[in-house]
Order: sequence, then structure tokens, then C-alpha cells
Amino acid sequence: MSRPAPNESTYVNQQIPLVVDMDGTLCRSDTLDEALLGLMAKSPLQGIRAAGWLRGGKADFKRQIADQILLDPEALPYDPDVLAMIAEARAEGRQVALISAADHRQVEAVAEHLGIFDLAIGTGSPVTSENLRGETKARFLVDNFGMRGFDYVGDSRADLPVWAAARGAYGVRPSTTLQKAASDQGTTLTPVGQPSTWPWRALMRACRPHQWAKNLLILLPVLTAQDLGKLPAALLAMLCFSMTASAVYVVNDLLDLAADRAHPRKRLRPFAAGEASARHGLMVAIALTVTSLLLAAFLLPPSFMAVLLAYMVATSAYSFSLKRKMMADVVALATLYTLRIVAGAAATGIVISPWLLVFSMFLFFSLATIKRQAELEDMAKRGADRTSGRNMMAGDLPILQAMSIGAAQAAVLVFALYSQDPSVQSNFGHPDLLLLICPVLFFWLGRMQLMTRRGFMTDDPIVFTFRDRVSLLSGIAMVAIFAIAARGVTP
Repeated sequence: MSRPAPNESTYVNQQIPLVVDMDGTLCRSDTLDEALLGLMAKSPLQGIRAAGWLRGGKADFKRQIADQILLDPEALPYDPDVLAMIAEARAEGRQVALISAADHRQVEAVAEHLGIFDLAIGTGSPVTSENLRGETKARFLVDNFGMRGFDYVGDSRADLPVWAAARGAYGVRPSTTLQKAASDQGTTLTPVGQPSTWPWRALMRACRPHQWAKNLLILLPVLTAQDLGKLPAALLAMLCFSMTASAVYVVNDLLDLAADRAHPRKRLRPFAAGEASARHGLMVAIALTVTSLLLAAFLLPPSFMAVLLAYMVATSAYSFSLKRKMMADVVALATLYTLRIVAGAAATGIVISPWLLVFSMFLFFSLATIKRQAELEDMAKRGADRTSGRNMMAGDLPILQAMSIGAAQAAVLVFALYSQDPSVQSNFGHPDLLLLICPVLFFWLGRMQLMTRRGFMTDDPIVFTFRDRVSLLSGIAMVAIFAIAARGVTP
């Protein structure tokens, strides 16, 4: 796609060309940031080594990243307003050039995919080895098109020198600050699309607050011990886990961009859709993690901090590696759920029964396999034979179902044994009533299996439980039985 750079005479007797930037302008994301994240997901050690490549300069850094990974241009989120502007320019007979600071191979891949550019040049192209950003890009465009010899579409402060040299300056979703900076240098910036603000709503969605319901498990030790005096500590622990979990969700989505964009529903997630940038996501993830650690360090016991750090290590291992490993992913998910119960005990100082931990491992292993079954059922509907980003195939479905059913039955058995533990029975007026929870568990877990098989299960069974009326009624029934057994009131 690369062609020799034009000189000023190229456009004599032609309408002035339209020059378009790529990252943040044509594409609603930054391809360098995403490529670096993709490299981290593919090989964390290689991603860490990438920091050393900066010693050779930004252009060499981009070249080495592109040597390792190029993003699929078909999956990138393109700005519809910019595409419409390009279509209008082409209809007028104007030439359109894609000139970007991104590595020239990524620029060429995007131009080849879209097929709407007469020229595509990026950093490290045959016509320039420089990093085409800021003053360098402005100089390159003036040398080849002439001062005021082009219209330019950009999106950031780095484009201010380019806009100053352009005949027409166009800013994609420019903020008020950027518009003022352009005005201060004497540039009239024409907005393309609605002015942007910090994408708070998109970032809040990326944090998945609906998933915080999982952290209610932290309250379980308080519930089983019937010690409401420990409730404030448990609630604070819930807050710490919720912030940490949200940070992990954000990082996980950033590392999973390619797979999410290939998924019919996950492609609508904020980062996959380009509603929020990777840099914004990393800022939010860091802020949430630091706040969570500070609260845990100053307001909760050291044992809780140890569990929280273990959770962070385990979730990081899951995000970077385990979720792509056969069976390791479901075992990891079950462990992460159980860690929440351990965290509740650590935050409150309540000693929990080993039977409860064993029950939770069986229960959450069953739910984790249901989650994978739901993905395979969805995949089968789409006619695919294997998942993107996970080591699962369509033929795995019967095996996962068998393991899930077996684990569910084991969970009910272990709960029955838990109810007969002398240390547990001493806390209840009528402990044998706890056995009535077993048929409710049988009903709920069996129904979850059937709903999954019939294609009604969403990606996460825990979230499904809180949205499903029958599941909620089952939960209320189990809590009611527990409360009656605790109070010693015969129903």
C-alpha cells in the first residue's frame, strides 16, 4: 500500500487533499497501546522486556512492537463520523491520505482493509524513518504538500503543529481544552463528532458494578457465626474486594481485546467498542487498586491484606495465563470464589468450618463449569467449533456438563455433612433444619443446568442468579430456612 511520498506539484490542478490521522481519529483506540497490551497477554515477560526497547527511540520502539504483533484491522473500532467525512471527500474527487505516527505496517494494514485511501504512510515507512508525530509530522506534510496545502483531521494536542500548517483543521470529538489550545495558536478547529469528555459512563460499565454481588460471599462467615458485631469489618472487606475486582475486570478486558471483538456480545464492551481508551482504563485500574490496598492496610487486619494480595496474584495469573489453559480456568474461578469466604473470615476474625470451604469449592466449580458451558452453547449457535482466546472446543460440552453435575451433587452432600458438624450445630437452635436446604440446592443447581442447556444462561451464572426470579426465590428460601434453624423456631 505504501507509495512514494508526493511532492507539492503532485496536486497542482487538483482539489486539496484530505490527510487523516489514525490513532484516536480514524480508529477510536490507540493501536500502539493495544499492541503492547496484546504482547503482554501473549507473553508477559516479552511485554516487560519491551520497556528496554525505548532506549532506541520511539520509532524503533514501534518497529519492535510491530515485529511481534500487528492488530487485526478488521476488528478495530472505526469512527463513523470520520469515515463519513472521508466518503464525502472521495465523492468530491479529493485524494485522501492516511498519515500516522503508528508503525507503517499497521497503517498499511488498516488502509488495505478499508480500501479508501490513496496514500498510507506511517512511522518507519520507506519514505521516512522518523516518528510522524507533532512537529515532525507537520514538517513532513509541509515538505510534501506545502504550507496550507492540505486539510488535516486529528484528535490530540500532538496535532496542534499540524493544524497550524493545514488549510483546514478538523478535530475529532475535541475537548474544550483542546479547542482553546488551538484557538490560542490562531487555529480555527472544526469539530468532527460531539465534543468528548472523560468517558465516566463507559469506564463505570467496564468496572462491572453488577459483578460486585459476588462479594456478598465475604459476609458468609458473619452469617454462619451469627455475629452481627463483625458486620462493619465484613462490609469494608467487601468494598476492598469490589474495587480490586473492578480493577481486574478492566485489565482483563484490556488484555482480551482481540477475543472480545470477535465475540457477538463482548464486542460491545467499552474498550472493545472504543468508547474508552486503554490509557483511561489503566488509570482507573491503578486508582482502584491503590485505594483498595490503602483501606485494607489501615483499617483491616494484616491477615485480610494477605488474602487480598493472594486474590490479586491469583486473578493476575488468571488474566495473563490460566483462563487460556484447559481446566485450569474453571479450577481458578472456583478458587477465587472460595477466597472471598476466606477473606470474610480474615477480616472479621471468625473461624469457619472446613466443611464450608469444601462445600464452596464444589459449588463454585459447578458454577464455573456452567459458565464455560454457556459459552460453548453460544458458540454452537454461531456454528463455531472452538472459542476465541480460550482452549475450548465444541466437543468439550458433554464432559463439562458431567463434571458440573457431579460437582453440584457433591456440594449438596458436603453441605449436609457441614450441617452435622458439632461446631456448626452449637450455633443453631434446630441445626437439623439446615438439611432442608439440600433439596432447594438440588432444585436450583439442576435448574441452572437445564437453563444452560436450553441456551438461557448468560455468560456468568452468578449474575444470572441475581436476575432470575426463580433463583432469587430459591435463595430467599435457603436464607429463611437458615434463619429459622438459627433462631430455634419450629416452622
